[in-house]
Amino acid sequence: MSLQIEQIRPELTWQLRRDILYPEQTNQEMAMDEDNHGYHFAAFKDNYIVAVVSVFQNGTDWQFRKFAVSDKVQGQGIGRQLLDYITGFVELEQGTHLWCNARLSATGFYAKFGFKEAGEMFRKNGVDYIIMEKDLPSK
Repeated sequence: MSLQIEQIRPELTWQLRRDILYPEQTNQEMAMDEDNHGYHFAAFKDNYIVAVVSVFQNGTDWQFRKFAVSDKVQGQGIGRQLLDYITGFVELEQGTHLWCNARLSATGFYAKFGFKEAGEMFRKNGVDYIIMEKDLPSK
């Protein structure tokens, strides 16, 4: 399987964001005000977007959001490759802390890659989340 990861325009994340994370909403509802201030990445398999994630910087602190992997390719290591890619990207940008608001259903995935739970569980739009975070080596 040939997988390419590339930086993309924010609107190219909307379809997969909606399909996987918010199927009851429209593609236009996937836009976030902060999209124009972040970095957006997609994993391509056979020229199709199969995973997306958006990354936002605040000093050396980086948050990733809207991480979605197509259900057609889940379990094939694509999420791991995309998470590795953005971790490397953040390290190159001198980031020292990477975190997300993880759906409770995804905490096991993030834990496999060294992310730890922080704070209390919270609910937003009917979904339960907890912060998952990882300190990165300083360069």
